[in-house]
Amino acid sequence: MERRQRISARRVRPHQRTRLSKRSGALIVTALAACGGTAVIAAQALAGTGAGGTGAGGTDAGGAGDGTAVAGRTISCPDVGQRLRSLPAQAAPEVNRNLGQLEGQVARAFQRWAAGPGTQDRVLDELERERGATIGRITDALRRAGGQPGALDRLSACRTTGTPAAAQSAPRGARDGNSADNGPFRNDFVDITTVRPNTEGGGDRGGRGGRGGSFRSECGRNENGHNNPDNLIVAPGVSNGAHHLHDYVGNLATDAFSSDTELAAAGTTCGNGDRATYYWPVLRLRDNGRERDANAPGGGQDGNVGAIVRPAEVSLTFDGNAAEKVTAMPPFLRMLTGDAKALTNGPANANASWSCTGFEDRQLRNKYPICPRGSKVVRSLEFPSCWDGRNTDSANHRTHVAFPGRNGQCRSGFRPIPRLVQRLAYAIPPNTLYAVDSFPDQLHNPVTDHGDFINLMPRRLMRTAVDCVNSGRDCR
Repeated sequence: MERRQRISARRVRPHQRTRLSKRSGALIVTALAACGGTAVIAAQALAGTGAGGTGAGGTDAGGAGDGTAVAGRTISCPDVGQRLRSLPAQAAPEVNRNLGQLEGQVARAFQRWAAGPGTQDRVLDELERERGATIGRITDALRRAGGQPGALDRLSACRTTGTPAAAQSAPRGARDGNSADNGPFRNDFVDITTVRPNTEGGGDRGGRGGRGGSFRSECGRNENGHNNPDNLIVAPGVSNGAHHLHDYVGNLATDAFSSDTELAAAGTTCGNGDRATYYWPVLRLRDNGRERDANAPGGGQDGNVGAIVRPAEVSLTFDGNAAEKVTAMPPFLRMLTGDAKALTNGPANANASWSCTGFEDRQLRNKYPICPRGSKVVRSLEFPSCWDGRNTDSANHRTHVAFPGRNGQCRSGFRPIPRLVQRLAYAIPPNTLYAVDSFPDQLHNPVTDHGDFINLMPRRLMRTAVDCVNSGRDCR
C-alpha cells in the first residue's frame, strides 16, 4: 500500500509589485514572436470547406493534428532566438535588446502591410534590410564575447505564405475564417465526444515518464492575481517580452527584471517553502468583455481580449522516470514546454495538450475541446525530464534539457530528473468561445500553448521530492 506524506505548509508573505511603472507605453498593435521569432499576419483568413484530417473532429487518428490547420496569409520570418547555440553572459543584454528590436520591426511591417496590401514587396524589402542590420549587431556582440553566431546573417529575409484550413463545428461566435481577425477560428474547436481515445492517461503521451511515486506542490490558483506580459526565461530585462499575459503561482517576485537573488529571497504562494516559479498563458472567454488590461501591453494592445478565467484546479506534480531513479534538479534550472510560436515554427516543440474531465484518454494538441455540460476544459503541460548535468539554461532555452525516449531512457550524457506536469482545469460553460493568450500573429491557436518553470525549491525540499518519487510514495 502506498503511503501519503504531507509536509507542513509555510505561510505566504504578501507581495507588492513595484516594477510595473517601468513598462513602456508604446502602442504595439500586433505582437511578435519572442526573440525575433516568426510572425504570422492575419490579413485575410481563407475560408475552409469540408472536413479535414483522418480522425474524429478533423484531426488525425490520434486527435493531435500537425499544428498547421489554420487559415491566414502570413509574413514568415526565421526565428533568430531559436537558432542561437551559444549566448555568453557578457553578450546577453545586447543580444536580448536587439532581439527585441527584431520584434518591433515585424510590428511596423505588419502595420504598413495592413494599411496598404498592395505594397507587400516593398514592405518585405524594407523589413529584410532592417533585420539584416539588427542581426549584424547580434552577430558582432556574440563574436566580441567569444560566442559562435553561426549563420545568423542568413536569417534576415522574410516571405509571405497562405495556409488553408477546414472548418469544424465551433462555439457560437467563432470566426469562420473569412475576416481579418486574429482567431480563434471555427476549425480550432472540436467536440471532445467525437474524438477517439488516443492515450491511456491524461497528458502522458508516448509513455515517456510517470513511474514511481510523486510529489505535488500546492501553490494555489493565482488567487492573488499575479499576472504580467513578461517572459523572464526567454526575454529577461524586456518589458512585455511575451506580448501575452501569464498566470503565475509560486514565487511572488517574478517579472522580466527579477534576478536570481531577488527570486531566492521572495515570498511564495506554495506550501513547504517552495519558491519555484510556475507560469503559463492565461485563458480568456472571447466574450467582448472589458478586462482590466483592455488597453494595456499584453492585453488589448496585443490582441488578447475578453474576460480572464482563473483555473478551477491547478495540479503541479513531479513524478518519476520509466527506466531509472531520478536525481535532484539544480537550483535555478529553467525549463520550457511547448512553443508559443508553434503555429509558424512548426510542431516540433509543441507539447501541450487539451482535453475535458471525464475524457482525458482523448488528448488534443492543435484543437480546443468543446466539453459537455459538467465537464471542465483541461490543459496538460508536461516538461522535459532529462538534464545535461551541467547547465541551468541554454541559448535557445531548450538544449540543456530533453524528453526521454520512447523506452523512458534519457539519451547519453543526460540524467533523469523529476518530471513536472502542470494540469490546469477550467469551468468553461458549454458552447462558449474561449482561447489561450498568444502572440496575435499566432492567431490564438491551441498548438501554441506552453508553460515555464524556474526551480527555486530549497535543497531540502528537492531531496524530499526525489525521495518520494524514487521510493514510490505520493507526497505533498
